[in-house]
Amino acid sequence: MTDTNLQEEFRRKGLGAAVGFGEKPAVIVVDFSLGFTDPASLLASDYGAELNATRRLLNAMRERNLPVAFTTVSYPEGPHAAQHFIDKVPSLAVLKDGSRWAEIDPRLEPQPGEPVWVKLFASSFFGPPLHAWLQQQGADTLIVCGATTSGCVRATVVDGLQYGYRVIVPRECVGDRAAGPHQASLFDMNAKYADVLSLEDVLTQIRYHSQS
Repeated sequence: MTDTNLQEEFRRKGLGAAVGFGEKPAVIVVDFSLGFTDPASLLASDYGAELNATRRLLNAMRERNLPVAFTTVSYPEGPHAAQHFIDKVPSLAVLKDGSRWAEIDPRLEPQPGEPVWVKLFASSFFGPPLHAWLQQQGADTLIVCGATTSGCVRATVVDGLQYGYRVIVPRECVGDRAAGPHQASLFDMNAKYADVLSLEDVLTQIRYHSQS
């Protein structure tokens, strides 16, 4: 069965309806740090196109003074709560506190006032004060970018819905290590947890929003 036929079948079963944008969107950029984007890192993949697309999105948000935040992954020396995560994914151990691998890729250039939170696990809601920050910003719509689609992006999307936000995923702004997990996750998120849209559609929506 083709993806188009499968989407039609899902719609007949009542999955995949559009949620749309609310009154105020915010962006969370998930783990586009050098540990995931620099080819010298064990964890890295080629996210050049995704970074360029995310930069376009951030430019549009910043022009309208809309909220932007980032997460990165970094682990302290010695015992910590995420040890079993590293046992499962040993290459995560390179993401040490204070290392360049935890720095946000400079192609995205976090601006003053844009928080960069450290997290230990997959979801950007687990550890970082993302929910409290979104409430402070008055945001009702969360646009999720970053890596990986099947991992930390998906976990953030699911938690975003569970915290009561409209969740949007610009498909050009998320990436994974392999096409299969990437495409399957986009399909499943669009069916159950988020609106997966083209970047152009997201940019069109952002033009209708601004913050004084």
